[in-house]
Amino acid sequence: MAFVVDTSVIISVLTNEEHKSKLIKLTKGEELLAPESLYFEIGNAFSSMLKRKRITLKLVKKALEYYQDISLRLVEVDLERSLGIAHKHNIYAYDAYFIECAKRYKSEIISLDKGLVEIAREEGVKIREVE
Repeated sequence: MAFVVDTSVIISVLTNEEHKSKLIKLTKGEELLAPESLYFEIGNAFSSMLKRKRITLKLVKKALEYYQDISLRLVEVDLERSLGIAHKHNIYAYDAYFIECAKRYKSEIISLDKGLVEIAREEGVKIREVE
């Protein structure tokens, strides 16, 4: 089965946050999907951390090396359907892309973003819980 993973999951793993081992266990050996926007969201997340001096450029470069090792398939999503989800739930398109991705590929979604999880549920997407 394929799982859609969002930015919160990837960043958590790359920066050794508390959920890292659980996330790796949940996804080991599974096909991982994400919308193509993930690539840019990773950049934005790290630039935000750099701006706030929460991480060094040296650590970002090391994290990006690990990112390249993650077996992750970046896929296109339907922009019109994504914007429909964004409008319906008053959320950013970036969050809607993950929900649309899960719907399109009939996949469960894994996220640490409680708001995204709640809306995904409302949209009929199955959630793989991180506990």
